[in-house]
Amino acid sequence: MAFSTMLSTMAQGMLRTCAIFVLTILFSMPLGMVVMLLRRSRIKPVQWIVKIYIAIMRGTPLMLQLLAWYFGPYYLFGWSIRGYRFTAIILGFTMNYAAYFAEIYRGGIESIPDGQYEAADVLGYSRSQTFFKIVLPQVIKRILPSITNEVITLVKDTSLAFALAYNEMFALAKQIAASQTSFTPYIVAGVFYFIANYAVAFAMERIEKAFSYYR
Repeated sequence: MAFSTMLSTMAQGMLRTCAIFVLTILFSMPLGMVVMLLRRSRIKPVQWIVKIYIAIMRGTPLMLQLLAWYFGPYYLFGWSIRGYRFTAIILGFTMNYAAYFAEIYRGGIESIPDGQYEAADVLGYSRSQTFFKIVLPQVIKRILPSITNEVITLVKDTSLAFALAYNEMFALAKQIAASQTSFTPYIVAGVFYFIANYAVAFAMERIEKAFSYYR
């Protein structure tokens, strides 16, 4: 296989990788906020259910979770999984990363001193005004480094989709390397991942600078 052909094939795989990445971010970050709010609920059964969910998501391998999402419906309910592969991948990644984002959000909110809430109350701010105008900007600033780490990890974790025989970029690199008996596809894959992570780190750094006036 010519190098240009290999590059073109892996670039197509990278588009599939980007699809996993973008959809996971779009779904997991808002879901993480919901999970965090439920985690802080005063209703004990809800709080414990969410704690168990977070413990399972963080305590078991993501690859195992992907396999469970894909094969689970068939083995448990006898449902057909034809055409379900990509949906299972997005569900697996979203539910996993939502748990991590939820804990990041919770840590950020709990790091805000109680005195700020009390001062806002004295100044006549409502609870929603206090959260959106005083607390949230500070929380975003504090959690951005942790969010950046998770997003960069996600770029690399997309390679786990190969466990479900989904032809994203890493899976294609393995196939080409095996057929050509060459290490070059892995080097190309590494370059693709490095560029993607550099772009993510650059974008997150710009966002951090945009919040620098809260220092």
